[in-house]
Amino acid sequence: MKLRDPGHDIQLLEQSAADAVKGWGVTLGQDVLEALRGNDAESAEEIERAALHWTNQVVRIGGSRVAYGGSSIYNIGRQALLDILARRASETGVLIDYGHEVTSLAELPPSDLIVVADGAGSPLRSAVDGFGTGTRLSGNKYIWLASSASFDGMFNYIFVPTHYGWVWAYAYQFDARTSTFIVECSPRTWAGLGLDAMPTEEAANLLSDLFKEHLDGHRLIAKFPDGTLARWLDFRIVTNQRWHAGNLVLAGDSAHTAHYSLGQGTKMALDDAIALSESLDRHTSLEVALTAYEAKRKAELVRPLSEARCSAEWFENLPRYVNLKPHQFGTLLQARWSPLIKILPPRLSYQLHQATKRFTMLDAMRSRIGPAVKTMYGQRNSVFEE
Repeated sequence: MKLRDPGHDIQLLEQSAADAVKGWGVTLGQDVLEALRGNDAESAEEIERAALHWTNQVVRIGGSRVAYGGSSIYNIGRQALLDILARRASETGVLIDYGHEVTSLAELPPSDLIVVADGAGSPLRSAVDGFGTGTRLSGNKYIWLASSASFDGMFNYIFVPTHYGWVWAYAYQFDARTSTFIVECSPRTWAGLGLDAMPTEEAANLLSDLFKEHLDGHRLIAKFPDGTLARWLDFRIVTNQRWHAGNLVLAGDSAHTAHYSLGQGTKMALDDAIALSESLDRHTSLEVALTAYEAKRKAELVRPLSEARCSAEWFENLPRYVNLKPHQFGTLLQARWSPLIKILPPRLSYQLHQATKRFTMLDAMRSRIGPAVKTMYGQRNSVFEE
């Protein structure tokens, strides 16, 4: 908004201290950087320089290691990402007030617009009627840990069996020394292993032993950079019937949440910010601008939110898939956001996925070869083009 019109008076109230971030690394797709580049090229370029780039994913299960390529993902530490964005905001004239938690409207100065972006549990959203907020918890338990293991510079899905069920991790390096290591399991496994009554650091030690084959001598880290300890969580799924009420508008996790297994939360929040600033720039009426913003983002989020729901449900129903061959299991993991996966028998889902992939490849070959044959012979070729 400041870049579009320096005359805007914008103040950001941040509940945390400037250097106190709970969390480790986050993932960003190439599309996120391109969207940001179109609005603030300097931020996008600085994030790209600071991030680690990877193109491969690895699924590790039952002693097997299956690799998949074709991705273009950037990993960056949460602190590094926020430092870059905060510095750019300050350079444009945005006032950032750190360590300022807001729980009611009475604590805010008079404003034309209040952007409520205080997370899934948003106290400010909860204090205001009119949003039609719905929340529910996902079926599994998870904890956000870290490690000094590098994981070969790839995104890793690691599955480990125990006497009480499977435990798995999402692991990826985000700077020269540290990797994110999110551990997930069913409530039954969580309780069976005693994790429900275990202190966090003791739990990290137990998990380090369970994943020792994949940690290469490294241990798991339970203490966040701000000194607080990680804790087991139930992922909170948030929906809102309306995203604005009066001069309040929701953005990011206060408006919607997408399960972390999809890796789209940061992208969605940045896309919200970009769409909101575009709409406010385009419309002189605040009500019209907020209505247009809400309609645009709700339409854009239909598919990714559906995919996030399917992704979460895939992991919640892991026993359906663990007896597949490793390459079959990995293929369905890669395709888990399809709603057909949970309906069809797993092996049939795999066969259908492979058949679709072959037809897609043939269609791609036809689209490439057809024009070449047409150019060579100067006419349509019925073999390659209908």
